[in-house]
Amino acid sequence: MKDTLDRKIIAALQANARQSTAQIAKSLGVARTTVHERIARMEAAGTIRGYTVKLGAEEMAPLVQVIVLLSVQQPETSRIIKRLEAYPEIKLCLSVNGEFDLMLSAEAPRLEDLDVLTDELAAIAGVNRTKTHVVFGRRIDRH
Repeated sequence: MKDTLDRKIIAALQANARQSTAQIAKSLGVARTTVHERIARMEAAGTIRGYTVKLGAEEMAPLVQVIVLLSVQQPETSRIIKRLEAYPEIKLCLSVNGEFDLMLSAEAPRLEDLDVLTDELAAIAGVNRTKTHVVFGRRIDRH
């Protein structure tokens, strides 16, 4: 179970995963060994699954992003989600309420690639309807 200190350690790592445990400990006012043990415990528990590099926009190939809403037959939801895992373009799948059941975020180098993807999604058995929105820009991005 995460407590306030765990959440602060996670926030520090999300801000800069390369900072040392000593730096994190100093900024939080706790012992370095405490931070080290907490990180090790969260890694072992799967709370922290890995570390990554965020590239600056100038280093990345520009990607087109779409949000796809799917209305699905409820008994088929698990099977459809399993099928969606096979598409590397899909970066996020959320269960939502309302008119649609699933919300997907997908990225690809070209809009044409996403056009093919949305056609394939609509053809999955159990998908009743789709609605796609092209993302023009990110106004707030806390990831």
